[in-house]
Amino acid sequence: MKKTNAARLLDSLGIEYELLQYEVDEEDLSAEHVAKQLDLPGEQVFKTMVLRGDRNGVFVCCVPGNGELDLKRVARLTKNKQADLIPQKEILPVTGYVRGGCSPLAMRKRYPTFVDASALRYDYIVVSGGLRGLQIKVGPADLIAATQATVERLILP
Repeated sequence: MKKTNAARLLDSLGIEYELLQYEVDEEDLSAEHVAKQLDLPGEQVFKTMVLRGDRNGVFVCCVPGNGELDLKRVARLTKNKQADLIPQKEILPVTGYVRGGCSPLAMRKRYPTFVDASALRYDYIVVSGGLRGLQIKVGPADLIAATQATVERLILP
């Protein structure tokens, strides 16, 4: 299994994790598909969403795969009037990762990162490992420490 920058970052921080491989479907890059492939509940497989606020630029949100990001709430949290997902064509230049393989770990630049508070309910969560077909199983507190994330409620009720 190929080590990614995300895995190397966790190694450098001495954080325990497990790499999980799954079969990629180019037509369905959703977290729900990943959860099904890994036989995990959708709320335990977190998707990485990269957004841009109108005042404070790029930031990252990690939310459960079965949840919907509350854009108004994250705009307020980041002191923006509004925030939107960055265009798909910008994902690689902004993060260093491709769509469907965007990890919150070891992006090209460190962006403010937010993790949905529901992550703390679990012993581990799963996030992208930095490649399509590769996920990282990691303790939520370890992910939060590695990304220097803020924990907040980010999804719609």
